[in-house]
Amino acid sequence: MPDRRAPLYDFHLRSAWQIVKGAGDYLFPQSYASPVEEHNNTRTNVGMQDLSTMGEVDIKGPGAERLINYLLVNEIRDMHPGQLRYSTICREDGGVVDDITVYKFNDEHFMIVTSSGPRKKTARWISDHAIGTSTYVTDITAAIALPVVQGPRSKDYLQTVVQDADLDPLKFFRFTKARIAETELIISRSGYTGELGYELYTPADEAGALWEHILKTGREFSLLPYGVLAMQSLRLEKAFPLYGNDVNEDYTPFHVGLDRWIRFDKRDFIGREALLRVREEGLAERWVGLVIHGDNAAAVNAGVFSIGQVQTSNERIFTGSEAGEYMDTELPGDRQIGIVTSSARGHTVGKMLAMAHISTAHSWPGSRLLVDVNGRPTPATVTRTPFFDPEGIRLRAQGPRKVQG
Repeated sequence: MPDRRAPLYDFHLRSAWQIVKGAGDYLFPQSYASPVEEHNNTRTNVGMQDLSTMGEVDIKGPGAERLINYLLVNEIRDMHPGQLRYSTICREDGGVVDDITVYKFNDEHFMIVTSSGPRKKTARWISDHAIGTSTYVTDITAAIALPVVQGPRSKDYLQTVVQDADLDPLKFFRFTKARIAETELIISRSGYTGELGYELYTPADEAGALWEHILKTGREFSLLPYGVLAMQSLRLEKAFPLYGNDVNEDYTPFHVGLDRWIRFDKRDFIGREALLRVREEGLAERWVGLVIHGDNAAAVNAGVFSIGQVQTSNERIFTGSEAGEYMDTELPGDRQIGIVTSSARGHTVGKMLAMAHISTAHSWPGSRLLVDVNGRPTPATVTRTPFFDPEGIRLRAQGPRKVQG
């Protein structure tokens, strides 16, 4: 597939340390400075990322609400204009086509925001199911850029530049029309970092000027851009799934802990019967968090093993109370029990983290396992997720004074 370039690609090409191909064949900036600095700045001040690679599908018509409610496992008929809602779209067998967010403008006008990787597939899925439903479906991704402003000082900053909107009453998972400088846009209180944050749905042809304006006016608030490396470590600390690695059509929402967004009280939606069977029969494996007791991240699809035996190594311990003793080495069991889907250092929690699909029998918190890290079995412990801010206090905060660690 040819490389795809989002509207802000020229800025990234000038400013980023490295550009890499990622989901959906888009070219992504890995970082602009230190990924650790970008991560920590977003947790303590305010960061900005370009998420224009995500897809936007506009859905209009008298059949729009009925169509979307049939496609999504979540309920949308109780949504109000100005509200957004998270959900998965599933196949008949329960496999996840995409995890999406739906925005409601009015009873006959919605927008579905897709993941970057399956953007075209998801747009086709919606269009194919819209035939004969009195619904008009348009993929408007090329017309939309999506800078996101995230961090505990994001609201304080945006209040200095946003016009024609009041951010004070804008609650979590709500959106409003607004203007920054001469650019009219939609501001959504949402994000992928676990922090107080906002997503700015912007006309693509005005994205460059807006990005530069935010960089300039945000200096007083220590605003810095961040790339995909910081995004990965930020979202991993919150155990937010990434479509492709963590969740895909081989897994149901139950496998990745997204079943709380399934509304079985709906009469009909695609995948309902299959998901009911999964709920009844249970799971053979689960998506869990791991703390890796080492200095290196595991690769995607790295093997996870039970501990088969402990043998005494020929290497002596040279320091501490056990100096002079031989080291104990844990060896993997006879069979692999899972695979790693994401791994990175959690700079806020100070630990090497991973998410993995593993056998249910080994998925309980505290379970000790081994992960293949660069060809070496490395100890890891199953840990409750999210690793950071488990109560979600920060992303629902109103500003720095209410932010808690």
